Amino acid sequence: MKSKFTIIIFTLVSALSLSYASANELPDLGDVSATVMSPLQEQAIAEQILREVAVSDDVLQDVEVTDYLQALGARLVANGPDKRQKFTFFVVKDNTINAFAMPGGVIGVHTGLILAANSESEVASVLGHEIGHVTQHHLARMLASQKYDTLKNIAGLALALLVARSNPQLASGAMTTVGAAGVQNQLDYTREHEREADRIGLQILNSGGFDVRAMPAFFNTLQRGSRFSEGSAPSFLRTHPLTSERIADVTNRVEQMPYRQVADSVEFQYVRAKLRATYGVPETVIAVFEQNIREHRYSNEAAEHYGLAVALLRKGAFPQLEQELAWLKKNAPPHAMIESLSARVEVARNNPQQAAKKYAAALERYPDNRALIYGYAEHFLAMNQTKDAVRLILGKQSLYPDDPYFYDLLAKAYTMQNQVLLSHQAQSEAYYRKYDLARAVEQMDLAAKANDGDFYQKSIVEARLKQLRQMLGDEKKPKS
Repeated sequence: MKSKFTIIIFTLVSALSLSYASANELPDLGDVSATVMSPLQEQAIAEQILREVAVSDDVLQDVEVTDYLQALGARLVANGPDKRQKFTFFVVKDNTINAFAMPGGVIGVHTGLILAANSESEVASVLGHEIGHVTQHHLARMLASQKYDTLKNIAGLALALLVARSNPQLASGAMTTVGAAGVQNQLDYTREHEREADRIGLQILNSGGFDVRAMPAFFNTLQRGSRFSEGSAPSFLRTHPLTSERIADVTNRVEQMPYRQVADSVEFQYVRAKLRATYGVPETVIAVFEQNIREHRYSNEAAEHYGLAVALLRKGAFPQLEQELAWLKKNAPPHAMIESLSARVEVARNNPQQAAKKYAAALERYPDNRALIYGYAEHFLAMNQTKDAVRLILGKQSLYPDDPYFYDLLAKAYTMQNQVLLSHQAQSEAYYRKYDLARAVEQMDLAAKANDGDFYQKSIVEARLKQLRQMLGDEKKPKS
């Protein structure tokens, strides 16, 4: 059964999925799109959506998976037509094959798509396609053909996403009212937009060093998926219609490009193995990994052993888990995901000294790895070593200044130390990075009213509170 978040996202994407013109040169949208939806308006809608993404239970909050997807997306964007557009990639916990782009460069990918892909280049081909939808301003084209007040309706769609958690019926009703007519009116253009996004995606794939043949290969994966879903097409096909003409167009373009064999990255193999190990009954998952290893059915043996180890940790089967870690240490090249797993095993076994040693050693080798930083900080907090936690977070925070979880960890550490001002200040900065200005102001106001803190700290808090209140006032003004 689909999550409420996924259903509402799907309806939103259905209302925004549109098209292109198949000329040899990409059309110049000029001022038409800009006058219908300004960058500020797109940014405002994106932040409304990201506010929900930050707290949704349906979004995968696994930093290793997220960092992999963000790095893959950044590589593709760097080879795309618009390097100034900011993009944010996130993963939805859903076993259906789907991905979607929204205003402001927000792109979501279902876990089911990553697992269904036969190669990293196939995942890259989908991301390239979605990047194409964003860079070619397909939403702006739709708005250009409708009344100006349609923008209010699109904003309403994004806002409906935000109320989904508390009132899904209301959100779904808003989606239906706002989106149905627009979707029906735009069906004639959908194929054109898909072809344009395909074309942009192929250019990005080729420039990024991926296998362009992955795009038609993924089309075949989608077609196979539609045959095994009792007559209903995969979610990706419902928002990205796949026709024989579209397949032929992509195939013809690919045949004119140079052949390139591209090996999957180790990160892709490990991320897929981790996702496979994370969902389902642990015993069943373990049996599948063991059978694959026994019968040599894998593309990367180390990744298969890594996935087995993750599944064994879920079950708490430590003796066998130790065997798998020993195999990885002996046979697999060093990797941060293996080191993180090894440290997490010591935490699960309630062996704090060994956990600390492993985290410290791993961070020496991989000093900017967020999963290791998170894990070590969480370990310090669990051991009530708050000074060590604060020292670690502050020492690493400059690497990820926009990461709200660093501030969440700081807030927890300061709370444990009974430092009221610093705790509220950190929590405020966390909310700010989750695009929740109202709560950011509320927490910074509590920091300003705290009875502790020195003159310097109070001055910083008061200045920041003034800045946040100004931002909140600007946020409530109509975007133009």
